[in-house]
Amino acid sequence: MLPALRRCRPGPVPLPALAAALGPGPAPGLSPVPGLCPGWSPRAVPVRGRKTRHDPPSKSKAGRVKLPPPVDPEELLVVQERYRQYRLVLGALRAEFRAEVLQKKQEERLAAQDSVQELEEHRRLMAWNDEENARQQARREERARREEEEQKRRKLEVAEKQARKMKAFLEEKEKEVLQLQEEAKNFITPENLEARIEECLDNPQNYNFAIDKDGRIVKRTVLS
Repeated sequence: MLPALRRCRPGPVPLPALAAALGPGPAPGLSPVPGLCPGWSPRAVPVRGRKTRHDPPSKSKAGRVKLPPPVDPEELLVVQERYRQYRLVLGALRAEFRAEVLQKKQEERLAAQDSVQELEEHRRLMAWNDEENARQQARREERARREEEEQKRRKLEVAEKQARKMKAFLEEKEKEVLQLQEEAKNFITPENLEARIEECLDNPQNYNFAIDKDGRIVKRTVLS
């Protein structure tokens, strides 16, 4: 209807066309719209729409009788049975939820009554827990202190043992050095080479001999 109204703008309207559109006589129940052309009226708007609820039925449907759609009896029984089961299940769920809500309310009421006793019991248990924690902490600290002392003692013993070993090793090496220094006095050097040769020639040694099982010399050859 709006496009049709947009096409109907105020302005001069030809009287023959307006008379042909309105027909003979004035439009019943309508008055001219101020500000528009003198011959403008909603009856002249070409509109195509639905009928209102106050309009009478058309002649072709005047004698029609509305009947409800046919229903299959078997299908109706199935639907009724399903609706019955649905209502039973829904009622059971509602009863279950109602029981849970009532139980929660009762538990909350009992908890509110016993809250003072539970709070006192909780405080007593927490105090006992703190005491037990302090006692266990003291035991752990004592055990850690003993373990630390034992570890220090073991380290000290290992260090002392290593020191004794090192001292014995140094003493042994010192003895070897002294022995080597004592033996070095008899070493042949370029300075005493001539003297040692003369000493060997003056004191010949015979190493050509035989010994028995006890290590005694039993036979010796004569040097020439």
